[in-house]
Amino acid sequence: MTFDFRGKRVVVAGGSRGIGKSIALGFAQAGAAVSICARGAEALAAAKSELGRHGGTVHARSCDLGDAAAIERYVGEAAAALGGIDVLVNNASGFGQSDDELGWALSVNVDLLGTVRASRAALPHLEEAQGNIVNISSIAAYRPSARSAPYGAVKAALVQYTTTQAAQLARKGVRVNCVAPGSIEFPGGVWDQRKTQNTALYDRTFRSIPFGRMGKPEEVASVVLFLASPLAGWVTGQTISVDGGQLLGA
Repeated sequence: MTFDFRGKRVVVAGGSRGIGKSIALGFAQAGAAVSICARGAEALAAAKSELGRHGGTVHARSCDLGDAAAIERYVGEAAAALGGIDVLVNNASGFGQSDDELGWALSVNVDLLGTVRASRAALPHLEEAQGNIVNISSIAAYRPSARSAPYGAVKAALVQYTTTQAAQLARKGVRVNCVAPGSIEFPGGVWDQRKTQNTALYDRTFRSIPFGRMGKPEEVASVVLFLASPLAGWVTGQTISVDGGQLLGA
């Protein structure tokens, strides 16, 4: 499937590596002007350079997506640089794993409130453009995990919040959908690290996927582009799992 986002302005919050970078690249390859943000300056600069090879407008800015004021500044700068916003992708995660104050604060402030705040800041532009939002959750939203209580609970909240956003914004012409990736492996990512640091968990998870492999970031990106495209123009309030059937073996 070939997507055409020429003339569209896309903001990817959390777009310097892994799934976020693949999403941003997918939009850039389809002709969109793209803005990305992340905390790590080095990865952000590398991602901006890679996006720039596709010839369109690229904007990048360092931003702590757990900081309300920083989010508002970033979204305003991105809208100015791109000339508006047609699509907002909320991809950032604090990866809160530990069931303590720090773990919960990371997940709530970045995954949940980062999504709320970025959506709020982008809404005037999205309304003007009759655009859409795609939130990134996880299949962790659908089942318990003794390893990562905050992460799963907050990802479940994102699924619910997506339906609320969709109901609130439909009358304003703005669609809202969500993607829930399964176990996605890429260099430097969580599953790449677990391959060597927690081999038993990696092998057990690998065996749980019916297709016999981990997912790839670009496979998530393709579904995000679909949901943001006119092909999904009558789709809102939905969450699509992109997991190679991993939930089937849960």
